Amino acid sequence: MKIGSAAPKDLAPDSIPSDFPTDQVVPQQVIFPAADGMPIHGQLFLPKNATGKHPAIVFFHGGSRRQMLLGWHYMYYYSNTYGMNQYLASKGYVVLSVNYRSGIGYGLNFREAVNYGSSGGSEYNDVIGAGLYMASRPDVDPKRIGVWGGSYGGYLTAMALSRGSDLFAAGVDLHGVHDWSARGGRTSPNPEAARIAFEASPMASVKTWKSPVLLIHGDDDRNVDFSQTVRLVEALRAQGTEFEQMIFPDDVHDFLLLEHWLKAMHAADDFFRPALKEVRPKQ
Repeated sequence: MKIGSAAPKDLAPDSIPSDFPTDQVVPQQVIFPAADGMPIHGQLFLPKNATGKHPAIVFFHGGSRRQMLLGWHYMYYYSNTYGMNQYLASKGYVVLSVNYRSGIGYGLNFREAVNYGSSGGSEYNDVIGAGLYMASRPDVDPKRIGVWGGSYGGYLTAMALSRGSDLFAAGVDLHGVHDWSARGGRTSPNPEAARIAFEASPMASVKTWKSPVLLIHGDDDRNVDFSQTVRLVEALRAQGTEFEQMIFPDDVHDFLLLEHWLKAMHAADDFFRPALKEVRPKQ
């Protein structure tokens, strides 16, 4: 803030943690093909002064009616996730933020993509395309690709792990949708629509889920019912798939408390490091 001729003054000097990287990377625009050939846009965060092959992380935003930007987002949820992607890049990860189909900014046909979401999960083509793009990069170790996202991005994270554990080595799923046919605890009255919705869900392919996952959810979520995570945990436990969970009692979908955001992001960092065998550089 600056008043008159006075020098600028930081009104909240303690709002950024002392260990947050202030020397941020400038994300690059990239375009890669989805598994079905559709061009998909994303933002690529490259570690500074890095050589050789690195672990990588693919990020899927929520919404899905959103568009991530080449900078800090105007919505606080995605400003938080942009900050997390910057942090991951500072720790040596190659990070890709994906603007998948059914998001805004690329025309009506992209936003109203055929068979998206509960009508078929066609965004999974973009998930696989992103993973294959990262695996093909000379600066990425294809055996150390992780995935994370929240809400709709949590859904796509779970889709990546349930159907593509051979490509994605680990994931962090925040309050994701895991069964479209039971949103809000209600089953669709149309049997055919319910069948399609379930088949477009991670729960339909949970038996091929092999990679470890960290599940994070507030148990008072009004957007994605908490039972979505409860049922997934039951299925993963029954088949012996490795998982961790972090539950915030009495918190809602997009976390009302800053301390919960910080706990979630630190937990994600701590989870990815051993899961992707990433060696943290000395501070």
